[in-house]
Amino acid sequence: MARALAHPVRVEMIRRVGEASACYCGDLCQVLDLAQSTVSQHLKVLKEAGLVRGTRQGTAVCYCVEEARLQAFRRWAAGLMLEVDGRPAIPEPGEGTSPRHSPVEVRA
Repeated sequence: MARALAHPVRVEMIRRVGEASACYCGDLCQVLDLAQSTVSQHLKVLKEAGLVRGTRQGTAVCYCVEEARLQAFRRWAAGLMLEVDGRPAIPEPGEGTSPRHSPVEVRA
């Protein structure tokens, strides 16, 4: 999943599909200003990672986000940040700084 989300276009695609609850390849081509072949290739990577699901509707395919897989990735990433940084990836309510913007201690 990390490889699938390593490209900024695919991150934006997940965001757009999630906001719309579902959309077609043509919709993504328009909003991202990318060629249909480029969008299709990115959708293929996201599908292979299990992050989106395509449902055929006539000659078109409607895509939606696989929320359970996306949540699993979020938990994995948060756990990774905790291992690396020793702090939660998302600050607790009331904490003034984000771990992303806090100095990182280097441990021997």
